[in-house]
Amino acid sequence: MDTRTETRYAYEPDIVYAPGETLIEWLDERGMTQADLAARMGLSAKHINQIAKGAAPVTTETALGLEQVTRVPAAVWNNLELNYRAYLTRCAELERLAQEVGWLDELPVSELVKRARIAKGTTGAERVREVCSFFGVASVPVWRDIWQQPTAAYRASRAFSKDPGAVAAWLRIGEIEGAKIECEAFSKSALRALLPELRSLTIEADPAVWVPAVRARLRHVGVAFIVEPEIRGTRLNGATQWLGPSKALVQISTRHKRHDIAWFTLFHEIGHLLLHSKKETFINDGDGAGAIEQEADAFASRELIPPEHESVLGQLHSVDDVTQFARSIGIAPGIVVGRLQHMGWWKHAEGNELRWTFNWPSS
Repeated sequence: MDTRTETRYAYEPDIVYAPGETLIEWLDERGMTQADLAARMGLSAKHINQIAKGAAPVTTETALGLEQVTRVPAAVWNNLELNYRAYLTRCAELERLAQEVGWLDELPVSELVKRARIAKGTTGAERVREVCSFFGVASVPVWRDIWQQPTAAYRASRAFSKDPGAVAAWLRIGEIEGAKIECEAFSKSALRALLPELRSLTIEADPAVWVPAVRARLRHVGVAFIVEPEIRGTRLNGATQWLGPSKALVQISTRHKRHDIAWFTLFHEIGHLLLHSKKETFINDGDGAGAIEQEADAFASRELIPPEHESVLGQLHSVDDVTQFARSIGIAPGIVVGRLQHMGWWKHAEGNELRWTFNWPSS
């Protein structure tokens, strides 16, 4: 398993000294006063005193003057100034982030640590910064702008209203992992042409075989495909979003361990790519609420069992009937059973021996 966290920050010492302190040491070693230095540099004694106290910056012009007088390179003075100002900015940032610690309660932080998405051991403001970095945002208000005011399709789901923080974290993992998959430019026509080949893969029961096979095929038509374990509170089957104008992401959760549900979810998400706006993020909690989700459901249904074969469904009365029918149209029998149960033609548990179950492979 890969190590998911990255070294995000360079070494940050607890204390950084102002360039003025180095300047004072230099003066003391030589028995010079600030007034002496001011006279040699053509600056006011007040200005030198402000530099010594850290109240005034060492500009690049001042650094060149200091180089002439002290014979310490201007680059040294510039670096001292840069590091000191960065240190002050970092301190101010941590003070600001410390006021946002309560935000962490809205997120599945312990799960993100468990999945090595954020580092262990950080607390308080440092943890807020770590989580902001995970989401790729500079601040908590920015996070709220992006993740709590999503597109209409995203906002309409029950999962978003129940636990938006968990949903946001799961989707963000998808963005990160999807970005790692190199894809050709998205082509709607190529994706549509690929559907029969994808459908033929349903006869493979082992997800350790068909998941990488699907991923390899989809990347050639501009779609990154990942399977990510669900985060408690999300209750999502899958999601679709656009990582750029020519790259889409289909993300499936491990919420269900039935073969037919996994394939229906995959085709449902592909339906969003072929039917709906690139400006939307679609999250699928399986309830089929809303016209857009119903369109994606209908798409998946007709692509898995084409309309010309639907008339036969009502004539399937046994496991043998289903097995022969599924073989004749080249799909897994569990998909047929799932349709029969969904339509109410078979009882909920009837034919479940054909609905393969599995354990998702670890990625």
